[in-house]
Parts: sequence; C-alpha cells; structure tokens
Amino acid sequence: MTVQNTDNTLSVSLGQIQLNNPILTASGTCGYCFELMDFFDLNHLGGFITKSITPEPRLGNPPQRTCETPAGLINAIGLANVGLDKFCEEKIPLLERMTIPVFVNVAGKTVNDYLIVAERISQIPHIAGLEINVSCPNVKEGGISFGTDPKSVYDLVCQIRKRCPDTYLIVKLTPNVTDICVPARAAIDAGANCLSLVNTFVGMAIDIHARRPVLANRTGGLSGPAIKPMAVYLVNKVYQQVARPSNIPLIGLGGISCADDVVEFMLAGASAVSVGTHMMINPACLETILTGLRNYMQQYQMNNIRDLTGALCE
Repeated sequence: MTVQNTDNTLSVSLGQIQLNNPILTASGTCGYCFELMDFFDLNHLGGFITKSITPEPRLGNPPQRTCETPAGLINAIGLANVGLDKFCEEKIPLLERMTIPVFVNVAGKTVNDYLIVAERISQIPHIAGLEINVSCPNVKEGGISFGTDPKSVYDLVCQIRKRCPDTYLIVKLTPNVTDICVPARAAIDAGANCLSLVNTFVGMAIDIHARRPVLANRTGGLSGPAIKPMAVYLVNKVYQQVARPSNIPLIGLGGISCADDVVEFMLAGASAVSVGTHMMINPACLETILTGLRNYMQQYQMNNIRDLTGALCE
C-alpha cells in the first residue's frame, strides 16, 4: 500500500506504522469504511479503525441501545457486526480502496474467537494491523471480562502474537479497573506494539417515570466530552509509568471534539488519537480538527506535531 503524505508537519508514527496525521476513527463509530464518505473523505485521516469483527455475525443487544446524557452518550450496542466471512467478502474490497493505514478491531467470546479472526485478517496484505478489543462493557462474554484481568490480557495477547508473529497489534484497554497500568504492562509484556485507551466507562441511565433502566441492557458504555478529563489522566498515567519506559506508542481517545482536545491528549503522552462520539453529532468534524491542528502549529511555530507527544510541563 502506498500512502501519499501531503503535509509532513502533521505526520506521526506508531512504531513502524507511519500516519499522515494523528487522527484515526474510533472503532464502532464509523462502521466498516464508506458509511461516512458522503460527509468527509476518510483518506484525509491518519488511519481508519473498523468496528469490531467476531467469527460469527452478531445482532447485538436489543433496543433501546443508546441514550444521550449531559455531555455524553451511553451505548450498549453489543458488538453488532456482519461476522468474519461477510466482512472478508464484502467489506475488505472497500477497505482496499483506502490510501491510509486500516486497522481491524477484533473481538470475541473466547480466546479461540479472537484467534480465528486475528489469524485470518492478518493474512490480508492491505490491513496495517489489528486492534484487540479487551474492553467492551456491553457483552456478557468476552470484551471487558478479558480486559479487567491482567492474566487474561497477557494470555490472550500472547496467543495472538504466537499465531500472528509479524502482525502489528494494538490492545484497546478498559478504564474500568483499579489500576490501568497493570493490564497495560501485561499487554506490552505479551507482545503488543501499541496501546489504545480508553474505552468507555460503565454507566447507567434510569427512566424516572417508568422506573426502569433506559437501556435494555441495563448498563452501557459512557463516551463523549464527559469522560475526557479522566481519559487524559489515564493516558498520562500509562505514558509515564508504562509506555514511555517501554517505548510503546499510545492512541488516546475519550471525548475528543476539537483540535484542542487532540493537543491535550498528545501532551499527555498520546502519539495519535481516535475520534468517535463527536462524529455522530458532526460527521465532518475531522476536517475542522485537522485545520485546527495546523493553526495551533502555526501559532506556536512548530515544525512537526510529533513534538507534542509527552511534552507536558511538570
């Protein structure tokens, strides 16, 4: 895959993966690829991360599956997806048209589920890497049940690494733990090339008139601006205690809606960021964010945005 970099000042790297700019899509918010092309050319981004793929098709949780909250969104989609076979047959040909790095988010109920998807997807030349989802809070099996147990994180990533020795592996971490640095270390020790954090915080909304949970799943994952200060803190904590000493890049996410948010995450230690919930409000926001980053760099006479990563003054 040949990627044309049109603005070197915005280019960043995730280890051996080169991105034209630090903006990626957040898994689960932008479908499989071209759902948002009417609003914005996704090839202008640094990279694209697909929604989660499981071995078999999943309908996800029953409705109601989303609920707006002050400065946020609670969702309990439940990893709805077309399944591995249909993804390879129908979606990969679309993804192969992309001129930016594409990462496939991988999920499952069991370790074997992850291995089935990871091994098959890793053999597709156009795919730049895998994002291993050990943090979805909206399924009864898999997802967060792996991410909250450091041993499970280590064992899962180890097995995927053995099956896919040359594949670029991003591990997506949950914030719903006592100390996020513990699973972060486990993922790195097992062979992760990059960490993505944070996924959603478990939340709940109640219909005070019906006196029952708004979501059919009872609980869901809270995203949006409400979680940004917590996400920035956790990115900085993992960067200082785990990622920087191990020379492992971080992808920060959680409530990003403008260029200032991107800069904040990068100063905290992120090499790149993923944007998700805000795209449901304004699908074209990514172009505005890129323009804002260029303006910030001009304001502070910066030669490359990479200089922001970890540049927080203590």
